[in-house]
Amino acid sequence: MEPNNKPDFQHGYSSGVGGVDRDTYEGYLSSQISTDWLTERIEEKRAELTATEQRLADATNAHRTAYAELQPAAGQTDRLTQQLAQRQSDRQAVLTERDALRERRAKAAPDYSLLAGLLFLVAGISFLAGDLIISHEIVAYALNIRNSDEAWAFAVGLAMVSILLKPAYDRLIEQPYQENPEQNRGRYERFKIALAVFAVLTLAVLGWFRYEAYRTDQLKAAINKSVRQLQLSTDPLATTTTLPPAVMNQIEKQLAESSELNLALVNSPWALLSFVLSGILFALAGAVCLGIALPVLSAFWFRWLQADVRLGKYRRRLRRMDKEIAPLENQLAEHRTQQNVLQHNLDLLPNLNELKNRVSTIMADLDLLLAELKLAQTDSRISNFNDGYGQGEAIRGTLSDDEQRQLQRERLLATTNRPPRPADSSNGSAADKLTNGKAPAQRPYQTIRQFLSDQL
Repeated sequence: MEPNNKPDFQHGYSSGVGGVDRDTYEGYLSSQISTDWLTERIEEKRAELTATEQRLADATNAHRTAYAELQPAAGQTDRLTQQLAQRQSDRQAVLTERDALRERRAKAAPDYSLLAGLLFLVAGISFLAGDLIISHEIVAYALNIRNSDEAWAFAVGLAMVSILLKPAYDRLIEQPYQENPEQNRGRYERFKIALAVFAVLTLAVLGWFRYEAYRTDQLKAAINKSVRQLQLSTDPLATTTTLPPAVMNQIEKQLAESSELNLALVNSPWALLSFVLSGILFALAGAVCLGIALPVLSAFWFRWLQADVRLGKYRRRLRRMDKEIAPLENQLAEHRTQQNVLQHNLDLLPNLNELKNRVSTIMADLDLLLAELKLAQTDSRISNFNDGYGQGEAIRGTLSDDEQRQLQRERLLATTNRPPRPADSSNGSAADKLTNGKAPAQRPYQTIRQFLSDQL
């Protein structure tokens, strides 16, 4: 189509011929184009809104389905996680007890070997036995207790003085030295030196007393031999009643010397010191030996018969726990894998918040476009009215009075006989119909009448 046959060209031409203001129709054209553009955008937004709402509905259903599939796996995973955490907590408690027991076992390591502990135990028992014998001799003879059971009971009580001294030795000497060797080394060494000196003095006294007893035994043996020789030299078959008086006097003299030797040995101060010092030494030595032996044996008893047995129980218990934990870990790994897959599928679905925000955004854009469309339609209709008014005003200047009265009469008649109808802005204005190039030539008043009839 040639440019001069287009409606806009024809309308512009007729407006130019009639001297109508061009800005009015230009505003109409601009508003009409804006209206068309806004209408297209509104349709696009409505289609986009429909598609987005459908996507939101589909995504909501997909989320609901995926979440329903995820919940059993998540619940199973949580249950297995709690069970595994409980098993691991129990296992950690056993490990803590085992480590504490190992630390106690390491701290309970004695300074002496088991053989040394046994030797000290034997020595302590020997000292107790020796003290028991000495105590029995003292009870039976010195205290004149003739009942054997009572004498042994009293002797055992005296021998147990070593047991009484053992706690004193442990708490005053051995234990402080074990706890703080540097600080208590002097007192420990002084006690050991004093005990060693006392033991040496006691052994010296006992040695001298043993020498005296040995010399007495030798003298008594010599006297007995002399008495025997006197008996044999007189008459080997004679008895003491048939011996001559001279021989009997010599024998009695020899026997008196033997008795004096016995009395001298018994009344010797070395015998007194031997009994006193040996009793004290046996009590102290028994306490010291037992104070060394019993902790050593107690430590080995704890390490071998208590700690090691409990450690063996802990090992077996840990193995059972490991066998129980391994299947739970495998099941938990499988359920976590399944949960991760389902969670990944859920994460791949469209974000509902984003879709809701998109729907809200589209609705806001649509409201804005509708508001702009309303303004554009309003401007279009106003510009169309102003253009028609300008066309009519331009034509009215060429009409005679009779033509104007006839035009007003026809207008009034058309208004009373026909109901008003809205202007069809979508099909173009009446001026467009007048200038479409197909209508036959009319007189000016007929053109105005036709224009007003179309507007009404």
